[in-house]
Amino acid sequence: MTEKISLRKNRIGRVVGDKTDKTVKVETQDIHKHPKYKKYLRTRKTFLVHDPNDECHLGDIVKIEECRPISKCKKWVVREIVERFHGIQEDIRLRKKR
Repeated sequence: MTEKISLRKNRIGRVVGDKTDKTVKVETQDIHKHPKYKKYLRTRKTFLVHDPNDECHLGDIVKIEECRPISKCKKWVVREIVERFHGIQEDIRLRKKR
């Protein structure tokens, strides 16, 4: 009964950049249907995400959550690492699925 419902947005995406300190670049993908042409479209969006412990690395799948603005561009924070990236063979396998 005392569960707190969060009104913040959550997304799951892949880390595509981890060069900066305490910041990672996360890319999310979404599929939606065009209202007129009924064709499915794939959209991508990148976010700069705060990673306070520098735990995320290139290729990891992470869950991010909206938060107060940390800097000019960072308004998201890493909540958990869903899946770790395991090397180049894993990347080739994932690309074939697309």
